[in-house]
Amino acid sequence: MNFPAELKYTSDHEWIRVEGDEAYIGITEFAQGELGDIVYIDINTVGQDVTKESVFGTVEAVKTVSDLFMPVDGTILEVNKKLDSQPELVNSDPYGDGWMVKIKLTNPADTEKLLDADAYKGVIGQ
Repeated sequence: MNFPAELKYTSDHEWIRVEGDEAYIGITEFAQGELGDIVYIDINTVGQDVTKESVFGTVEAVKTVSDLFMPVDGTILEVNKKLDSQPELVNSDPYGDGWMVKIKLTNPADTEKLLDADAYKGVIGQ
């Protein structure tokens, strides 16, 4: 499995890529594999301030629905519109075109408290 070193991770299987005071968030390759074929992404929190560990949406797969948890405090700026018509991008490219939301970070330093790739591998037993 692929866990890019430049990303930070949560034990809830979200990843975050920081770009200045903004960041992109999605679910890990491990998470999409556990969910199976993703058929729908429901995120209706654009413009909202969301706190760390709060639910910011759901991902629906053929066999289950799973909550999406915010890794840090922030304001949701944008949802990946590609996922409206191609939710399977989360399966095929979880760290690229399968990103879910773009946020404005409340405190960029909060990302330092998240897991690096090696620590995340430990969480999932890799």
